[in-house]
Amino acid sequence: MKYNKLLLFALLILLANNAVMLMAQPSPRRVGTTAANFLELGFDPKGLAMGDACVSNVDNLSAIYWNPAGLSFMSRNEVFFAYQPWLVGTQTFITAAGLVSPSLGTFAISVLGINYGEMEVTTLDLQEGTGEDFSPMDLAINFSYGKSLTSWFGFGATLKYINSSIFHSSANALAADLGVIINTGFFSPTHNMKHGLKIGMSMSNYGTRMQYRGLDLMESVDISPDEAGNYKDVKVEYQTDSWELPLIFRIGIAINPIVTTNHRLTLEINALHPNNNNESVNLGTNYTFSMPGVAQIFLRAGYRGLFLVNSEFGPTLGAGILLYSGSQNAIQIDYAYRNIGILGYTNIIGLSVKF
Repeated sequence: MKYNKLLLFALLILLANNAVMLMAQPSPRRVGTTAANFLELGFDPKGLAMGDACVSNVDNLSAIYWNPAGLSFMSRNEVFFAYQPWLVGTQTFITAAGLVSPSLGTFAISVLGINYGEMEVTTLDLQEGTGEDFSPMDLAINFSYGKSLTSWFGFGATLKYINSSIFHSSANALAADLGVIINTGFFSPTHNMKHGLKIGMSMSNYGTRMQYRGLDLMESVDISPDEAGNYKDVKVEYQTDSWELPLIFRIGIAINPIVTTNHRLTLEINALHPNNNNESVNLGTNYTFSMPGVAQIFLRAGYRGLFLVNSEFGPTLGAGILLYSGSQNAIQIDYAYRNIGILGYTNIIGLSVKF
């Protein structure tokens, strides 16, 4: 318990220091300096409805995105799918499956990405189109693992392969996510440690740079047009710059001020430090109404991008329902709504099957 108190004290100092830095930070910096930014969009209705504040209070397959340490607290096998119509005709999606082994931990595999829709091929000479179409897409294939070392400490990791394709060119990268969740037992209304204050930390998308290569960057050039010889139609390749991935460090705490047989209220605050923008804070709340053995109903709200300069994000809302089928099986449907300022709004729906 002594170590838990020291850890909580250190966390409070860190959050207070971040708050001071956030209020004093300058205008945005490094915006638009990373590739594969679809990795920042969010792919889980629960977390999105809570304003992306989901690094501490996560114990299902959505932990693959927010904090892989959440996999260590999964109690049942799960299959998860979510779909989100994004902006200007694009769509994001995630498909995931997780297997829980009581002795070994939780293993999960997932595919998430964004489809930009069908586009016409144009060139400088044929600006009305060549008659061809292409469908650019970004994908990440993830292999995740989480394990709880004790009832109050869990860790997790994800290895991911990232691919971005545009017509005949593509870029690839390898990256890793790391995370931990600590249940301190503090402020538990039931005096049960699992209902106490939770601390979560994660680092996402630490990996190699991305650089586009492919047939679209190849060209035939006569490198010596004024000389006779064998220089005609020399194959050259335009070399593009390489770009970092959107590295994100998240830290947060979650508390449960109300826990009864039928009611549970969770509040969470997350601080984010990305490598392509200023620091920001996300706030989220989740209310659960339980009918034991029958169903659970969820109401959620949050705010994304507090203290973020020139942010179009803001309030978020959502709801969900979990229906039990027997003692082990359940199906859950979640929905989230996000306001993105001048860009409008987005909706996301997710489906989970637990067994």
